[in-house]
Amino acid sequence: MFHKAIILSLGIFALTGCDAQKKSKTATKASQVQTNSKAMNSNDQKDGIVYLSEGENKFLKEYQMNVTFKGVSEDSRCPEGVNCIWAGVALAQVEVMGTSTRPTILNLASMDFPGRNYHQSAEFNGYTITLQDVAPYPKQQEGTTALAGKYKIGITIKKADQSKDSTTK
Repeated sequence: MFHKAIILSLGIFALTGCDAQKKSKTATKASQVQTNSKAMNSNDQKDGIVYLSEGENKFLKEYQMNVTFKGVSEDSRCPEGVNCIWAGVALAQVEVMGTSTRPTILNLASMDFPGRNYHQSAEFNGYTITLQDVAPYPKQQEGTTALAGKYKIGITIKKADQSKDSTTK
């Protein structure tokens, strides 16, 4: 009986500590979300990053490429205000098509994790396309289901490294 009382009191102590930690994290992450959403509101390129809303299509003249953000197929990022074992990943589907190529869908992840086949960058038509940002961040109350159709991404496009063996020569 004494062991149960000790375990129960330790559990309550841990939960009250989590609540205090949750309040401080929520305040700091709220300010981060506001700055991220301000950066994501512009549809133009900033610092070489191309921003796209879900379903948006852009023709990038300097790369002779059409880019469409199809949507986010997976979002396992840890919601705000929650302590998680793994940070999680968002997987964005980006359709790219060159002026003389067929459309290709690239699955770009918010972080590299080769063990689960998550890659932040992919090569297409001599360019490396990298996912830089996915917004908004999931919240504890709504989760990711409330974000459907509201996602925005930022990608960078750079000339691919030609020293590697590639299929395009």
